[in-house]
Amino acid sequence: MTAHLVAHKKGSILAIDADPNSSFADALGVACARTIVGICEEMRAQMDRIPSGMTKERFIELRVQESLAETAGFDLLVMGRPEGPGCYCYVNNLLRDLIARITKAYDFVIIDNAAGMEHISRRTTASIDKLVLVSDYSVSGVRSTKRIDDLARELGIKVGGSYLIINRVEGPLAKLDEEIRKTGLPVAGEVPYSEKLVNWNVSNKPVFGLDDADIRRTIGTIFDNLMR
Repeated sequence: MTAHLVAHKKGSILAIDADPNSSFADALGVACARTIVGICEEMRAQMDRIPSGMTKERFIELRVQESLAETAGFDLLVMGRPEGPGCYCYVNNLLRDLIARITKAYDFVIIDNAAGMEHISRRTTASIDKLVLVSDYSVSGVRSTKRIDDLARELGIKVGGSYLIINRVEGPLAKLDEEIRKTGLPVAGEVPYSEKLVNWNVSNKPVFGLDDADIRRTIGTIFDNLMR
């Protein structure tokens, strides 16, 4: 989706990699040396570096803004993961506040989370214009998307609209029609299984170099459905 926005010059883009594995950054081909977690841990160890008269939160925010990886088509912010046994609680609260402020400068903000409910339960953001739930080609995957959507609403997250994408489809989508109907989620699109895409992923190349007309059409259709 980020590549589609960049290619069609839809507007300014902030990509946020909220997956501790930083897989989003890898897919975008950006090597980001600084992460929000790393900055927070660094500050905890060097509190004396905070200028007099500046709060810890404001100093960290400035450092995080400095850590933004800027490219020709988009900016990238990476959450990272703790190196020690510490929890994410403080980082989650900080990230939530940062997103609320930093995102105002962008037309599009894409947050990539790890699979599952973890980041929804952390309430990293208080509002989501488009909650895109991706399932594999399975009944259990589709059911999981429903649970994630329900959790977001139970936690009071403002969701403008929730959408389902079925990934790696290897047969008729009609086989999942009943389960999809039960979720109440509109299907934004389906991504057929592609050997070319699999090979591209294992090659560790960024998505921007993947030139495949069928994949471009699929992503274009999904984008159009999300923007309706």
